[in-house]
Amino acid sequence: MPEGASPQETKGQPGIRQAALFGLCPQQCGEKTLFASGIQFASRCRVCGLDYSRFNVGDGPAGFLTLIIGAVMVALAIWLDVAASPPFWVHALLWVPLTIAAVVGGLRVSKAALLAAEYRNRAGEAVSTSSDDEDSDA
Repeated sequence: MPEGASPQETKGQPGIRQAALFGLCPQQCGEKTLFASGIQFASRCRVCGLDYSRFNVGDGPAGFLTLIIGAVMVALAIWLDVAASPPFWVHALLWVPLTIAAVVGGLRVSKAALLAAEYRNRAGEAVSTSSDDEDSDA
C-alpha cells in the first residue's frame, strides 16, 4: 500500500503485478482496458473513464529491456551453437521471432507496471515554486 494511503483508498484496485500482466485498469474497476493494441495504451478506460494520457511512462523501458533481452538471446544463441552447432537458418528461424516476442511482451508488461505504479503512488510532474525560479535567475 502506498505511503499515506488508507486501506479504503486501495481496496478493490488490482495490484501492480496484476495490472501489468493482464493489462488491467489501475483504478477500482480493474477491467482489461489498459491497451488499445499491442503496446499502445488506450486513451482512457472504457469502463470507469480514467484518463491514461495523463500518465508519463516514457520510453525508459524500451532501451532497458532491449539491452537485457538482447544479452539473454545472444547468450542463448551462443550456447545453442556450441552445444548443437545447428545451421545458420535455424538460428535465424529461432532467435528472430523469440527476440521480437520477448521485447514486445516485456514492453507491454513494463509499461503497464510503470503506469500502475504512477497511478498507485500518485506520481506527477515536478512543479517549480516561484522562489526557486528567482534563485536560478540570480
